[in-house]
Amino acid sequence: MGYNVHREILDEGAVDEMAEKSDSKTSLSERVKKSMRCSGPRAKECLLTSVPVVSWLPRYSLKENALGDLISGLSVGIMQLPQGMAYALLAAVPPVFGLYSSFYPVLIYFIFGTSKHISIGTYAVMSVMIGGVIERLAPDSDFSEWDNLTNETIINITNRDAERVKVAAAVTLLSGIFQILLGLVQFGFVVTYLSEPLVRGYTTGAAIHVIVSQLKYTFGINPKRYSGPCSLIYTVLEVCSLLPKTNIGTLVVSIVAIVGLILAKELNSYLSKKLPIPIPVELLGVVIATVVSWQVDLENKYKVDVVGLIPSGLQPPVLPEVSLFSKVIGDAFALAVVGYGIAISLGRIFALKYGYNVDSNQELIALGLSNSVGGIFQCFAVSCSMSRTMVQESTGGKTQVAGALSAVVILFITLWIGYLFEDLPKAVLAAIIFVNLHGMMKQFMDIPALWKSNKVDMLVWVVTFILTVLLNPDLGLAASIGFSMLTVIFRTQLPKYSLLGQIPDTDIYRPLEDYNQVRPVPGILIFRSSATLYFANAEMYQESLGKKSGIDITKILSAKKKLEAKRKRHEAKIAKKAAKKNAVHMEGEPEMEVQKDIAVIEVDAEPDPSLPRAIVLDLSPVNFLDTVGVKTLRRIRGDYGEIGVEVVLACCQTGVVDNLQSGGFFNDKVTKSCVFSTVHDAVLYCQSSRPEIADKETHF
Repeated sequence: MGYNVHREILDEGAVDEMAEKSDSKTSLSERVKKSMRCSGPRAKECLLTSVPVVSWLPRYSLKENALGDLISGLSVGIMQLPQGMAYALLAAVPPVFGLYSSFYPVLIYFIFGTSKHISIGTYAVMSVMIGGVIERLAPDSDFSEWDNLTNETIINITNRDAERVKVAAAVTLLSGIFQILLGLVQFGFVVTYLSEPLVRGYTTGAAIHVIVSQLKYTFGINPKRYSGPCSLIYTVLEVCSLLPKTNIGTLVVSIVAIVGLILAKELNSYLSKKLPIPIPVELLGVVIATVVSWQVDLENKYKVDVVGLIPSGLQPPVLPEVSLFSKVIGDAFALAVVGYGIAISLGRIFALKYGYNVDSNQELIALGLSNSVGGIFQCFAVSCSMSRTMVQESTGGKTQVAGALSAVVILFITLWIGYLFEDLPKAVLAAIIFVNLHGMMKQFMDIPALWKSNKVDMLVWVVTFILTVLLNPDLGLAASIGFSMLTVIFRTQLPKYSLLGQIPDTDIYRPLEDYNQVRPVPGILIFRSSATLYFANAEMYQESLGKKSGIDITKILSAKKKLEAKRKRHEAKIAKKAAKKNAVHMEGEPEMEVQKDIAVIEVDAEPDPSLPRAIVLDLSPVNFLDTVGVKTLRRIRGDYGEIGVEVVLACCQTGVVDNLQSGGFFNDKVTKSCVFSTVHDAVLYCQSSRPEIADKETHF
């Protein structure tokens, strides 16, 4: 279907007049007053937004959701038991604190969270980050004591674990405070700086740290714990040097547990369509390993390290030591960003799948409250687990009630049956961690996929992985975000510059080098950059315009100035001679005009035919202009105007026109008549022999 448009050529001034552009802008004080106003409906909306459970729980449908949430909650709660204990080892705290971390934060998220499907609780990446902080601030060497009975140095495990719990609680509380503050100031968009390649590369690198940290439980050795850059490499070398001291009993338990878990999970996947709920593989593994360890007495006979004392009941609330905050502030902020980034990414996936909205700022507050309250109850920082979330969704979970029920399961285990798992070998918990990391290891397949689709994203993935492995998760995250931002800056500094041509018989313009049927407009050069124009690429914009147009503007202006100076010197010389002759004639002859023999040098009487008549700058990719960008456009228009080439702008967004206005681009001589809504309007204007006529028309 074709169409025909008949209208006048419209510059920006005409468009503003025709569309009646509004100049009214709300001042900052008015916006603040409006945000501070309170009314009944506004207070109700604020309550429902801040405490989402008040909004959805009264409308909860028992008939539609209760059964699915019940099965899902029980399944996830069963998973929380082995994962919580295993990830507590990653965090370098006693296993029972992993159970606490699977209870308090989950209940808080049930009240304040907006995602219906994600499973909040312990997470491997968060745990290994906390473990790094704890090992730095409470290393084993600080709790060494001399044993007079054995005449050797031993570690006071009781004092060490107590101090480590304090550090974990402090960093968790502080990370929660950061998340709450970021949510209150509407900083939910901060996660946009964590691109998907960055997150996947980061979690893969963190998984390597997780694997290395669990090798000591797999081989039954006790390597030194290193901290700082390249600590992973030092740890691997230390583990390799201690391999001859491997505890054979522990190694056998690890191999049997890993093989058994892998086979059981494969069977689970094979029967997934035939079973209403998945087989609780990890729970079965924990129960079997505990029974075997108890019956065989693995701890005493084979020196296999076991979980040990698991106290019944819950811990009373204790405010973490404020003196530790200054030592963990950087780690806490990293935990806050990583935990939120993983949770919101997964939450948005399921929100899109099931057609509901996830409030990014409320999610920050919900996670912040979960960690803050958890820190007071001696938990360590939590986030969202992919494996538990998939189980929660696949077993029929439809609301946050499933998460609350999983917390009830953990409460029951903690109060009454937790002590039954005291004989569980730590090697089995390490095996559970290894097997659960297979999903993260599959992320290495991102590299060939990204190589085919986007090489810059692949570079971000690889560099993030390397930085995370070498610099540890905390510094690695900061360095990775910095590198990711640099790729954006470099891409804006090195955009693609193109000359546009017209598709015949249309008002459509495309790059000449990309299309065979696109034709240049005679006498008019149309120039476009693929990026915005600002201080970092302003000079390159001018240089590229000169290269693409073939106009060495500096050389032409320099030649013109020299010619102008030569003309002025010649005129001054002629005038001086004329003055002398006039003085002589004044003495001898009273009346005599001396006007002949005066030479006049004409400068550019005719425009250079090799130059274009006009240049159209297509600014459609430009979304803002800083002061340097405005000065660049003003300089381009002035310089090319001096050699008889008119420069006009096209496709400016409203904000860009405002930037031009505030930056001093417009004046008495330069008005909005040089800014056009479309490239076609600008071309037709330039083609007109009399641009001052008001009734110019465009046909296309």
